[in-house]
Amino acid sequence: MNAAPGPEQVPAGLLRRYLAWSLDMLVPVALALAACAGRIAAASARATAALEAIAQRMAQAMVDALVHGTGALALARGWLRYPAWREAVTALSGAVADAVVAPALLAALLALAWFAGFEASPLQATPGKRALGLRVVDARGARLALGRAALRHLAGTLSWLSLNLGHLLAALPPRHQALHDRLAGTRVLQRAGARLPAWSLAWLGLQLLAAVAAGACLLAATQQAIERAFDALL
Repeated sequence: MNAAPGPEQVPAGLLRRYLAWSLDMLVPVALALAACAGRIAAASARATAALEAIAQRMAQAMVDALVHGTGALALARGWLRYPAWREAVTALSGAVADAVVAPALLAALLALAWFAGFEASPLQATPGKRALGLRVVDARGARLALGRAALRHLAGTLSWLSLNLGHLLAALPPRHQALHDRLAGTRVLQRAGARLPAWSLAWLGLQLLAAVAAGACLLAATQQAIERAFDALL
């Protein structure tokens, strides 16, 4: 059992902890995506077809509304009653679920093994945490047993289900304990005065850029589907 940390070890803040987590999740997510690549490709093709069908239904309804002078409220009600519209929306939601659920569950199982195994090891930290100068200890500053490390990770589900309010607790001084740390009796420590490395801030910027790019791609794909639908009708 390790000795309690010296005074140079202080509770880690939320941003450093997030950056470490985002690095660690690259491995479980990449493995899950690789294992489910065929399923994701098939579901993506179905989602694209469903999106095209939705765009066609919308375009046809709008053209009909212009021809018959239908108001916006009546148009919306018509969409909800239109069987083909409901079928297209159901197909899209089913395709998205097929593309997301299985990889997410597999990634969650791999993440459990990754986080619990590394945090209960002599390293007391995952590779991402080590890169950011973090280590996980129990309330006395000792190394975690495997069961406690697994409990800590599983308790993180509650932090996600609380719309990340559980994670945001890690921003509160002086202990900076997230909900799952409080439930498992654990702490995440860093060296006092340690500054975030420049590469970690670049990694954060890359994540923000990727999120914006993904949103832009989705918006562009939707717009193109609607344009093609109108072109086919007019």
